[in-house]
Amino acid sequence: MHKLFLFLFLLQCTLTFAQKKSNKTPDPFARLDTAFQRVLKERKAVGFAVAVVKNNEVIFSKGYGYRDLENKLPVTTNTLFAIGSCTKAFTSALLGIENKNNKVEYDKPARFYLPELFFYNDELNNQVTIRDMMTHRTGIPRHDYSWYLFRSSSRDSLLKRIKHMEPSAPLRQTWQYNNFMFLIQGMIAEKLTGKSWEENIREKIFVPLDMKNSNFSVNDLAKSNEASKGYYVYKDSIIKKMDYYNIDAMGPAGSINSNVNEMANWVITWINGGKFNGKEILPAAYISQASSSQMVIRGGLPDKDNPDIYFGNYGFGWMTSSYRGHYKVEHGGNIDGFSASTSYYPSDSIGIIVLANQNGSSVTSIVRNMISDRLFNLKPIDWLGNINRAEAESKAIAKETQKGVGSNRKKGTKPSFDLSAYEGLYEHPGYGTMEVVVKNDSLFAYTPIDASWLRHYHYDIFEPFTIDKQDGIDTSNPGQLYIQFYMNTAAEIVKLTLPLQTGLKEDLAFNRKPKAKPITKQELEKYVGEYELSPGARAKFYIKGDSTLYAFVEGQPEYELTPTEKHKFVFKTLQGFSVVFEEDANGEIIAVTFTQPNGTFKAKKLKP
Repeated sequence: MHKLFLFLFLLQCTLTFAQKKSNKTPDPFARLDTAFQRVLKERKAVGFAVAVVKNNEVIFSKGYGYRDLENKLPVTTNTLFAIGSCTKAFTSALLGIENKNNKVEYDKPARFYLPELFFYNDELNNQVTIRDMMTHRTGIPRHDYSWYLFRSSSRDSLLKRIKHMEPSAPLRQTWQYNNFMFLIQGMIAEKLTGKSWEENIREKIFVPLDMKNSNFSVNDLAKSNEASKGYYVYKDSIIKKMDYYNIDAMGPAGSINSNVNEMANWVITWINGGKFNGKEILPAAYISQASSSQMVIRGGLPDKDNPDIYFGNYGFGWMTSSYRGHYKVEHGGNIDGFSASTSYYPSDSIGIIVLANQNGSSVTSIVRNMISDRLFNLKPIDWLGNINRAEAESKAIAKETQKGVGSNRKKGTKPSFDLSAYEGLYEHPGYGTMEVVVKNDSLFAYTPIDASWLRHYHYDIFEPFTIDKQDGIDTSNPGQLYIQFYMNTAAEIVKLTLPLQTGLKEDLAFNRKPKAKPITKQELEKYVGEYELSPGARAKFYIKGDSTLYAFVEGQPEYELTPTEKHKFVFKTLQGFSVVFEEDANGEIIAVTFTQPNGTFKAKKLKP
């Protein structure tokens, strides 16, 4: 009897222990290292860091791969990465703070707080509110090439460009991502506080959140002992280092650099309703609005492959969606050589930060989703395999499509003029200035950060191919973009057009302004004097300042002239108007010819 009792007791203990063991929650981070190394390998990524927070603490953080591939320096949780557009939530938060201080209202027109701001038309001037800008519903498309190709070091100069940016949809009708609207928010914060955007972020967010190493510029990033280099994948297989891209002027839209340890404090603050270590950093009322749906991005219906992932909306600097039954707030970030994802699940009090040093990378979303599936104890989805397959299918489709595309190129044509006739500066007030020059037997176009070879396509249309300082000119993907030159009735090139922004009625027009030729006051003096157009009609040329020639014809305003060639000047404010002076065998100026759209007119120089 005693032996039977002992046997039953031991059996019960064994069963109880086995039951307890089977009920034990599996470690969500078990064997992650192997999985993440596979992600690095298959996505040809160099490195990334990840941090996971729950409630008030970091429950997992680790670095993978290298922050510096060439020197084999590993990524750590302190490695600094550019977080790109994850910056936007910081910028809008400044206005959330000022809203609690009764200094700003979300639904007042933006120009009430920043009078120097002008939009494309009066409707936008009078109606665009701060909420509209926070939620990307102004009707103005991205116009990103304005700040990216035509970089400026001045926020004021970028602000002035907005007036010339055409909308592509009515106000509040369509969600259209726009970095300039976050630049404006940062400048409104500057106006309200009398401090720079950087000072505001540092004082109101970085310092109280103990984000000591986070900074605002790639110049500061480069100085850090824990800085990551940026990389890209060339021709689907070769990993190459990418130069840092300085966007200080566009800072409020995406210039913050940080690490996963410090970004964890930021996410903890959002999970806890704006509080960090018991102290309010962000107003709870702002947190509620910023992380809720303010504007529909897309329908976001569930599909066959992912029936539990649906809806896609936007809050204030955050995207909202449903991830497998869990409410997710997230924003990605991309800037040259770097990708980022900052996310949290408000109802679950869980946050995930993934920062990678790969350009336009899918690694951040793959890693985020892999961790989410584990934390919520869901049947895992092969996110890595899905991305790999989708990418392969996309490339195959593109390859097949390219085979069936017939070129509309008219063979045997040539440009209307010698290539030198296309040279000059071409300017769009909402973008900037590019220069077209002739080198050897080819045309080249230059923006402040970019150089392109212009291959003749047909007639006065050219294909630009970027010149990469590492890879040279890659012509393997033609037909992506065309530059078209236009002439006036005087047979002079007056503008070029470029399709830099989709959705507009017409391609963007860059008006030609010939490059000024250096000239001294002494050289200008030979042109000074009166010239007779016809009996009683005279033109007068004179110098103002040290080296500026002006023309005046009775009954008209005076015109400033720009020297472009020997004896040739163009009218600075009149498109298609120019003058060419004529000299005799002794080098004396004897006449001038006016060229304008309605003809040419010659005037003889009168003796003093």
